[in-house]
Amino acid sequence: MHRNWAGNLTYSAREVARPTTLDELADVLARADRVRPLGSRHSFNDVADTPGVHVQVDALDDGRPAVDLDPATGVASVVGGLRYGDIMRTLHAEGRALGTMASLPHISVAGAVATATHGSGDATKSLAGAVVGLELMTPDGERLRFARGDAEFPGAVVSLGALGVVTRVELETEPAYEVRQDVALDVPWEVVLERLDDVTGAAYSVSLFTGWAEPAVRQVWFKSRVPGGAVTDDGRPDSLSGLRWATEPVHPVPGVDPVACTEQLGVPGAWHDRLSHFRLEFTPSAGAELQSEYLLPRRNAVAAIEAVRALAPVVAPELQTTEIRTIAADDLWLSPFSEDSVGIHFTWLPHDAEVAAVLPRLEEVLLPLGARPHWGKLFAADVRDVAATYPRFGDFRALAERLDPAGRLRGGYLGRLLG
Repeated sequence: MHRNWAGNLTYSAREVARPTTLDELADVLARADRVRPLGSRHSFNDVADTPGVHVQVDALDDGRPAVDLDPATGVASVVGGLRYGDIMRTLHAEGRALGTMASLPHISVAGAVATATHGSGDATKSLAGAVVGLELMTPDGERLRFARGDAEFPGAVVSLGALGVVTRVELETEPAYEVRQDVALDVPWEVVLERLDDVTGAAYSVSLFTGWAEPAVRQVWFKSRVPGGAVTDDGRPDSLSGLRWATEPVHPVPGVDPVACTEQLGVPGAWHDRLSHFRLEFTPSAGAELQSEYLLPRRNAVAAIEAVRALAPVVAPELQTTEIRTIAADDLWLSPFSEDSVGIHFTWLPHDAEVAAVLPRLEEVLLPLGARPHWGKLFAADVRDVAATYPRFGDFRALAERLDPAGRLRGGYLGRLLG
């Protein structure tokens, strides 16, 4: 028996396999009646669960470098089971960078992409938006490659592991760059609600942290690319005035030592040491938390924020912190970002029953505004109702049934989703 990272879920898999070659992977798939790919176990629900065999490909050697950079195109082909933290310094050493990172560099590439995990930025797509190709092995042992431009590519990227075990992910990169991180404290709600576009547009990546019951937004983290962008002489965003800037490092959760956080106070550093909120060399928390997130059309962001503020007496007692971020649109079939979006992310106390009671109250106000739950986090809505919000879900189901006709990959809520 093994558990997810947060410890709130015990998987039902009878075995965990870690093949080191493609032949070994094929053998695992051939003998398993039920099978699911497993990443870094950072999902908080049973999206990755199976009663059969869990397959991790973090140790896979397919005869190519684990991070294989094409200098002509800038595309990096990486083993799907690697963590972003495993690839980012290799890319940086080659003078290349990714355009975005999630809050944690500790998550696997294939798992993050498959669940539409994201970073932040008005013009920045999710991690899946950087994918230009991927290779996978179906349950029957067939090796397939999907590339941007293929008719079914948009259905194969955010796949929830329903198509096969992803062995390689091809990511577009750009020239390496530096980022500085400045944190504003106690930003008045009226500034955020009346000038949300100015706030989120003031830097390359912006995150707002709140507990909802406070009279102001607790922290706003501005990550600015250096050089470039509109900055004042001291380098802070200049589109907003009158902000109070932190003079010592802070953590998104009040009272927690910020030693695990990436460097703040405007000190420039490599992209991979700033875009994530937490350092690779630290465990970001003890895992004693639960998480939920709802992704909404950007046009409904202010209405959504006001709706959650009205629920502060219900939400705040079970909350560690909430992060509000923006994400640019993409065209992937199961991506929740079919238009420019805002994400409202809740990090809860590890109180299963209490959080389960809060989620329906949140969804009552957020779902009518177009909210979709993050595929890898906790939510109350029936997964079939969630599927109905995706116009291309029928096409995705057909693709999954073609590549896995016996349903061997179905487990957890993927089984409930596909029926």
